[in-house]
Parts: sequence; structure tokens; C-alpha cells
Amino acid sequence: MSRPQPRTALVVLACVAACVAPLVLPDLTFFMRMVMAAIVVTGLSMLMGYSGQASLGQGAFVAAGALTVAVGTTRFELPPLVALLAAPLVAAGFAALVGVPLLRLHGHYLAFGTLALLLMVQAAMSTFDVLGGALGVSGIPPLGVGDRVVVGQLPYVYLALGCLGLVLLLSHRTVHSRFGRGIQALAGSQTAAESAGVPVNRSKVTIFALSAGYAGLAGGLSAFFTPYVSPDSFPALESFTYVIMAVVGGLGTIWGGVVGAVIVSVLLQVLNTVSSQPGLPPTAAPIMQYATYGALLVLALLFMPRGVVPSVDAGVGRLLERARVEAPG
Repeated sequence: MSRPQPRTALVVLACVAACVAPLVLPDLTFFMRMVMAAIVVTGLSMLMGYSGQASLGQGAFVAAGALTVAVGTTRFELPPLVALLAAPLVAAGFAALVGVPLLRLHGHYLAFGTLALLLMVQAAMSTFDVLGGALGVSGIPPLGVGDRVVVGQLPYVYLALGCLGLVLLLSHRTVHSRFGRGIQALAGSQTAAESAGVPVNRSKVTIFALSAGYAGLAGGLSAFFTPYVSPDSFPALESFTYVIMAVVGGLGTIWGGVVGAVIVSVLLQVLNTVSSQPGLPPTAAPIMQYATYGALLVLALLFMPRGVVPSVDAGVGRLLERARVEAPG
């Protein structure tokens, strides 16, 4: 009975902090990128933690969402709101299409297959003029309805926070549904799940498409916030970063993606500030970034193999149980 109380208090505190932070931060770009990463990583954590499917190419679906907004509004003159609503749908549809053959792979073969997909998307963006070519797509109109348009960065930040809240709610409902129990069975044994009546192939494609839809939503928001989309907007290293965030936060947890995104984003921001100090070579930033990724993975696997959220949750549970046992009466 007592365990949900501190957890609920932490969630409320986190929500309040997230709403207040944009009002006091001098630069909203970093905060916006962190929120968009949390949206992507929430889907990736579900994909990897609940269904056991690995992906190193979530950037491909971020790109699909961003291109839907960029190309849709500039080339096909779609209303900005319609383009944003279409972004996760296009990304999810793209994932469902490529997922049919791709998800026949397993383990690291699937991970490298998704990475190859990202590289192919980057190549297509550079090659085809309709996707912007090497110069990318600029001049994306601001989000709005009719004559009312969004002005400044702050409204986009709160819109992204609202989208993150919807993503977390949808993830919670999905995990605790019959479908969610089915995909969790996939992580243990696909053969056993199939024997229990779980439609393995359909479930794998569905959760793959759902995680891609989250990434597409983040990509659509990014296109309006920037507002510019190019092949360089989706480097492979960023997709690796999403995996690091998911592992650090805790795979297969609803809040793990958010916590991992915050921890890794803040750490990388600190490293970028340190590496930009006078006297350091230009290669200091990437070297420190790669070293940090390695150190984070090693530390997480050694001290918190299940991730920050499950480890902290278990620790708090033990403390509360001990307090309950030691309490008089």
C-alpha cells in the first residue's frame, strides 16, 4: 500500500519541474532536444525491453516523421497541423512495411539491419530532390491553425511536453493490455509465446511500428522547431545515443526512457561545455562523447544492470519494507 505513494510523489514532482523548467531556462533548444529524445527512447525501451527486439536505427523513423512535415508543408502545401498528425502515422506505416522482412532477423542481425535502414534513408535523402537532396528542406512554415500560428520556441516546448505525456499514457495502456502481455512473452521465448496463442509476427511488427510512430512524432516536432531538415540531421551516432539512454534508464519500463534521456542529455551537455573551453583541441568533444558512452554502459552493467528506474524502484521498495517491519505495532 505504501509503495505507490513515493512513486506518485516523484511523478508529480517531475511533471511540475518539467512545466517550470522552460520558464527559467535561458536556452530552450537543449530542453526541447531532451524532450524529443525522451519520446523516441520511450518507444525504443518498449521495443527492446518488452518484446526483445533490438534497433540501432530509430533515427530512420525520426527522419520519416521530419520529412513528412518538411516535404508535406513545403512541396505539397499540407496544413502544418495535418502534417504533424501525419508524421507518426507515416513513420509507423514505413516501419510496418520494412518490418515484415526486417523482423525475420534476430539479435544483433536485427540491430545491424535497422542501422542499415538508417543509412539507406540518409542516402535517399541526399539523392532525391523531392526529399530535399544534400541541401535539405528549409522554409518549413510555423505550426498553426488558419491565421493563428505559433510564435517563438516556448509553445513548441510545451507542445512537446504534452506529446510526451500522451506517449507515456499510451505506453502504460499498451503494456497493461492483452497485447502488451503478448509482446512481453516474446522477450522470453518466441516459441513459447506462439504455443500460448500469441500471433508472433503480427505482434513484432505492431510494436516495431508503435515505437517508430513515437520516433516519427519526435521528428515532426523537430522539423517545426528547427525549422530545417537535412540528411545530417539524423546521424547514426544519435541512434546509438537513444540505445544508451534506454539502457541507462531501464529497458522495459515506462519511465526508463525519460530518466535515461535526462541523464544522458545533461551529461553530454556538460561534456560539450567542458570540451569547448579554450585550449582544448577540436577533437576533444567527440573523444569525450565516445568515452562517456563506454563508461556509462560499463557502469550501468556493473552497478545497475537493469537500469536506473528498476534499481531505484527496488531500493526504495526494500527501504519501505524494512521501515514497515521495524515500525512499532
